Amino acid sequence: MDWFWKTMWTPRGLILGLLISAFAVPAARAAEPDEAGETAAQRGFRLLTTKPYIPPDFDQEVFDSLWKRWPKDLRDQAEKATPAERRKMTFSRYGMIENPEHPGTGTALGYVDDGQGGWVMNCLSCHSGKVAGRVILGVPNSLFALTTLTEDVRLTKLTMGKPLSHMDLGMVSIPLGGSRGTTNSVIFGVALAAHRDKDLNVHTVPRPSNLMHHDLEPPPYWNVRQKTHIYADGFVPRSPRPLMQFMMVPQNNAARLRSWESDFEDVQAWIESLEPPKYPFAIDQALAGTGRAVFANNCAKCHGKPGVEGSYPNKLVAIDEIQTDPVRLNSLTPEYRRFLSESWFGDYGKRDYVVDPQGYVAPPLDGVWASAPYLHNGSVPTLWHVLHPDERPTVWRRTEDGYDQSRGGLEVTTFEALPDKTSGAEKREYFDTHLPGKSAAGHRFPEALSEEEKRAVLEYLKSI
Repeated sequence: MDWFWKTMWTPRGLILGLLISAFAVPAARAAEPDEAGETAAQRGFRLLTTKPYIPPDFDQEVFDSLWKRWPKDLRDQAEKATPAERRKMTFSRYGMIENPEHPGTGTALGYVDDGQGGWVMNCLSCHSGKVAGRVILGVPNSLFALTTLTEDVRLTKLTMGKPLSHMDLGMVSIPLGGSRGTTNSVIFGVALAAHRDKDLNVHTVPRPSNLMHHDLEPPPYWNVRQKTHIYADGFVPRSPRPLMQFMMVPQNNAARLRSWESDFEDVQAWIESLEPPKYPFAIDQALAGTGRAVFANNCAKCHGKPGVEGSYPNKLVAIDEIQTDPVRLNSLTPEYRRFLSESWFGDYGKRDYVVDPQGYVAPPLDGVWASAPYLHNGSVPTLWHVLHPDERPTVWRRTEDGYDQSRGGLEVTTFEALPDKTSGAEKREYFDTHLPGKSAAGHRFPEALSEEEKRAVLEYLKSI
C-alpha cells in the first residue's frame, strides 16, 4: 500500500482527529503499531479493502459481459475494443475507479475480491473517486452510477442464468439513485433496520417504515474527525457502530455483525487519518487573503475556521433558515431515530442521538474545492453557484474528468429542462433539480456579499 501512505498519510492528521471527540478510537490504539507493525488506521484500510462483509454483487464473468447490455453505439464500439479498452469503457460507464494498487486488473477501488471471483461492494465505492482525473481517497464518488450498474448486472445475470443478488432484488422495490453520483443510501439503512430488533436479530415481519426515497451526495471522509455527530442532520454521534448499518443484509446475523465492531473501530481510525487534498492549480494568494477575512466575518460562525489550527462549531441550522431541500430531514422520523438510539447502534440509549434535529448541520469546508457537487443532495455543481443562488442551473450534466477552475467544481453543461428523448440510464446522466429531494434552493447567505467579496471567498475556498 505504498501509494496510499506516500500520498495520504500524515501522523499529525491522525492524532488531531483522534482528540476531537470522546467517541473517537483511543489515540494510543490508533497511533501505536500492533505486533504486526500496523497502526489502527493501517489495519482499518487493509480490512476495508480486503475483507468482504456482505455477499458479492456480481462476479468477474458478469463484469466482463456487461457491455453486451449497452446501447447499440457503445456496444458496437466495445465489441471491437481490446479487453483493456473494454474495461476502461466499463469503468467510465459506471463511475468505477481503478485501484491504484493494481490498475487494469482485478476489482475496482470500492470492491473487494471474495476469493472466488466475486466483487463485494465496500464503503469506498461511494466515498472515494476522481477529481480532475485524479484518484482521491475519501472524496465523494460523484461519478458512481449505481442504478445503471445494477440494472445492467441484473439483465446480464438473467441472460447468463446466474442467481440474483441482494442489490438486484432490492432495487425492485427501493430505488438506488436518480442521478450519477448520488444514491438513496439513507433509505437503504431504514429498510435494512426494519428487519432487525434492537439487538440486531433478524425478524421476517418488518416494522412499518417511512420510505421517503431521495438522493444524497456522500460527504468527504477527511472532515469526519472534526464532527461530534455525523450525517447531514447530525443526529448520530460519531462512533464505529453507525458505519456498520449497511451490513445488515439477512446473511449476516446479529452475532456476526457485533463481532465486527473492532474492525470498524480501525476503519474509523483510518477515516480520521485522512487529510484534505490540496488544490492542484494556481491560486491568487492576494485575493485568497482578502477572501479569508470575508469568510471569517460572514461564514465561519456556521462552518468554522478551516485549517490545522482551526475550529468547528458543529452548528445545526434550522430548516426555516437554511431553506435547502427538506426531504432528507423529513425522511427519517423521530420514531426511527429513537429506535436507532435505543438499539445496539446507539449502545441502548447511552449515546447522544438527536431524535428531532429540525435542520441541517453546516459542514466543515476543508478540502471543499474537491467535494463538488454541493449541498447535502449534490444539487449545485460549483462553488460559484453556491455563492450565486439565482444562477444555479435547473438541469446540468457533468463531464467525466473536467474541472472548472474559474468556478471551482464540476465542469458542466447546463439546461433549462431535461432534453427530450432521454430515458433510463441516459436520463440519470442529468441532474434534474425539479425532482423530489433534488432542489438546489436555499443557502442564500452569500447574497449579503458584494460581487468582489464573492470572488475573494471563492479564491479562499480553493486554498483550504
